[in-house]
Amino acid sequence: MTARAVDQPDAFDLQQVPFSVSGSWLDLSPVVGLHTSAEDVHLVSHVNGMHAVLALQPARDGQPVDAAWHATPSVLTWSAPGGGVVRAVFDGPHRVRLRGRGLAMRLTEAAGELTPFTGAYLYLDPVDGAHVLTSYETGRRYRVRMTEGTLAATGVEALGRAERSLLLGDDRAEWEAELVESTSSAPAFGGGSFDDVVAARRAEFEAYADGLAPRTGAAPAARLAAYVLWASTVAPDGLVTRESVLMSMHWMDKVWSWDHCFNALALAPARPDLALDQWLAPFDHQDEAGALPDSVTHSEVLHNFVKPPVHGWAFAALRASLAREPTRAELELVNDRLARWTSYWLDHRRVPGHVLPHYQHGNDSGWDNSTAFDVDRVAESPDLAAFLVVQLDVLDALGRELGRPDERWARESRAVLDALLTTLWTPDGFVAVGAVSGRAGGTSSLLTLMPLLLGERLPDDVRTLLVDRVRQHLTPHGLATEPVTSPDYQPDGYWRGPIWAPSTALVVDGLRRCGEHALADEVSRRFLALCERSGFAENFDAVEGTGLRDRAYTWTAAVYLLLARDLAS
Repeated sequence: MTARAVDQPDAFDLQQVPFSVSGSWLDLSPVVGLHTSAEDVHLVSHVNGMHAVLALQPARDGQPVDAAWHATPSVLTWSAPGGGVVRAVFDGPHRVRLRGRGLAMRLTEAAGELTPFTGAYLYLDPVDGAHVLTSYETGRRYRVRMTEGTLAATGVEALGRAERSLLLGDDRAEWEAELVESTSSAPAFGGGSFDDVVAARRAEFEAYADGLAPRTGAAPAARLAAYVLWASTVAPDGLVTRESVLMSMHWMDKVWSWDHCFNALALAPARPDLALDQWLAPFDHQDEAGALPDSVTHSEVLHNFVKPPVHGWAFAALRASLAREPTRAELELVNDRLARWTSYWLDHRRVPGHVLPHYQHGNDSGWDNSTAFDVDRVAESPDLAAFLVVQLDVLDALGRELGRPDERWARESRAVLDALLTTLWTPDGFVAVGAVSGRAGGTSSLLTLMPLLLGERLPDDVRTLLVDRVRQHLTPHGLATEPVTSPDYQPDGYWRGPIWAPSTALVVDGLRRCGEHALADEVSRRFLALCERSGFAENFDAVEGTGLRDRAYTWTAAVYLLLARDLAS
């Protein structure tokens, strides 16, 4: 079993955060599937899903050895007791360079069995002498060539179940190799020395991190947050039409149609083009009705659910912090896409005679299993109404700026706000109401506080109650999505208790719009401390403060950077 070590500046725990490079759909990590970690580091592809392609096992005298690994943004290192080291660096998005001294490295095909529809096939390419592993699952080839030293192969041209492995180098001489992902043709050898490639990756990350996370003691996890975003950025490929930040380089390797907004906001001050691409990415897949997909990834676009219309709110915030002013062409594109998305909710998601649109399932809200939907899944919800009012206001202002006013937006904004206050407000707070049954849900979910985003447009008594309710959700670590005193609270209940980054960011912004800056600052400080203690997990136990689920989630890293930036300003 390979141990791990984190003992260098900017080093990170490879069990929590994968090793990759901006632009690549590959990573090196022991995490090989949903909540699944292997004993060894694997080359993992995120093309056609998440697939472990090769296990990387340090070896001496041909046998696996225990070796500690440590990772920094530029290089991954294995070190064995008694000496011996192997280092790996990404030489661009498709090429991994490996160099060893005192240790060999065995690459073993992960699937193990070749059938007409699964597994990998290993052969020697007589054209350039590379050993090539073709993977059915990824639809790619992985070419291994020695640039110095020896290679021993097992399972060449083997069919069915067999060991397919390559032993790179030996423990008596220095060796160097490269592993290249390709489609069909043999790519050229990598140029430059191994050390030059390491230096180039270090410089690239430094430039990226210095823009997003200047070195400061006020936000000690900022550089790791920047790395999580940098390493989860993939080049356009397949159905991903723009350079995009996946939610994770673990199993949550998609762009969901509200998650991307928070990543865009984090990138805005330093990477404006990339930030605009993040905001626009799902809009490239709007359907004929104007609806956004639920999610997009390399080989799949899902339209079974949608996500909430946070995009008007996000674009206004994005524009306010963007390092450059959007061009007129960009504003016109945003206006068109946002108008179609808004019209979808108004034209296709309202019961005849109703003013408020509805969700068809909690998944549409992004708060999949929130207690707000325990009474009815098909529900008119206060968060949806609030997001839509903000989005309508943004559209109204944008249309006027572009000389393309549409009175519908202001008219609908007033109507939806009025219906929110008359239909979904109760003496105990906002509720979701069944779109068919008319039954009211509960008020305990943090989701019901999203109308805070309407700020001074809310009556004083409504604002006061919502702010008081925020305090009921606040634990030493941040905002629980269900109060810990609630009978429905679950420590690892997804949206029924744990702390989440997007809900935190939205409530903090809502508090500021309501003039509650001290409380907003306190919520922010607790969330920052939580991330500094427990990393950038998908969500967190609200009582214990431990990370849950996927441990390298980009919107968590993005919100950390957003809140740290706001507190510093």
